[in-house]
Amino acid sequence: MMADVLLVVHFLIAAFIVLGLVAVWVGAALGWRWVCDPWFRYLHLGAIVFVAAEAVLGIACPLTVWEDLLRGGPSMDSGTESFVARWVRALLFYQAPEWIFTTTYLVWATATLVTLRFVPPRRRAG
Repeated sequence: MMADVLLVVHFLIAAFIVLGLVAVWVGAALGWRWVCDPWFRYLHLGAIVFVAAEAVLGIACPLTVWEDLLRGGPSMDSGTESFVARWVRALLFYQAPEWIFTTTYLVWATATLVTLRFVPPRRRAG
């Protein structure tokens, strides 16, 4: 059960990283003020920089390691997973060469940094 909860948290963090940047782009175009909130923007930047740094340094994600430990090892055996966990794992983990993930994370981190320049965080007036 705890491994499933951890997997869902992991998925939500990945969704925050991907959808957060997309939301900033869309929100900037549509005038959504919340996408310029400094807390949101710097938390988002920190998340993708952490993921990119892990990839560059060859460090396994702590959430993946913890989930594997809770499941009794790095097995992808569907017998130890719930229905929800199988689907979340299928959405979260892809099979590809490691350099593809590292490159993707670095590109996404760079896009996040560039977006900070063109759509800067702003404190609300008041």
